[in-house]
Amino acid sequence: MKSRFNHIILLFCILFYGNNHLKAQDSKSSDEITNTILKLDAEFWQSYNTCNIEKFRTFFIEDFEFYHDKGGLTKGLQKMMSSVKNGLCNPEGPRVRRAVVEGSVAVYPLNNYGAIISGEHLFYVSENGKEERLAEIAKFTHVWQYKDNTWAMTRALSYDHQPAPQNTDKKEVSVSDKILDQYIGTYKAPQTGTVVITKKNKVLEIKAGKMQSIVYPQTESLFFHKQSPLTFEFVKDENKIVSKMVVRENGKVVEEASKVK
Repeated sequence: MKSRFNHIILLFCILFYGNNHLKAQDSKSSDEITNTILKLDAEFWQSYNTCNIEKFRTFFIEDFEFYHDKGGLTKGLQKMMSSVKNGLCNPEGPRVRRAVVEGSVAVYPLNNYGAIISGEHLFYVSENGKEERLAEIAKFTHVWQYKDNTWAMTRALSYDHQPAPQNTDKKEVSVSDKILDQYIGTYKAPQTGTVVITKKNKVLEIKAGKMQSIVYPQTESLFFHKQSPLTFEFVKDENKIVSKMVVRENGKVVEEASKVK
């Protein structure tokens, strides 16, 4: 009886160790896949952003399919490459740069096939010699296949394209009511005319004609608008009294409003 009991205990230990050993192997394999896909993803988008067409085409299988919520289905690598050459990489057209939304990317291994990577990304556009501007935000899902010791993309989906929020690189900070109260008042601007600034729920509200916008503090004196590439800097005179507000678009001064009340 004791011998049988010991046998059962031994069998349990073997099974327990075996299962945990397999889980450890699976975890390691999953980490390796994740690192590989993230590396390939970075290389792929680098070729996209630099219009390295020859490098770009190496990431796909021949019967690759691309699903786009606005453009529909592009079927086959040849058709895909023709679209890239005549659109994205056409020297006479606007240039597009893609950037990932930090913290949005995840990789999911696919048993006996490969992996899926998904996340969100931003698209910046530059055209006619103008500065680059943030245009869209969208979600993406790419399916990667591991076959014959090679990774290649078989399907790609780009969807939920929306106008991108602006000033995404700026972080909101906390500012005291005492500081915010200094900026409340009426301002006069050469182009905009009368600008009225009030305080609302720990942020500033700017009204100019029919325009009404909430701006958020980036520092104690610099504020930003989340729906456009505008910033608003409050400047004090030699007596440390707020005298004007400087408005910038994409970093360039577009208006200066003097405080009159």
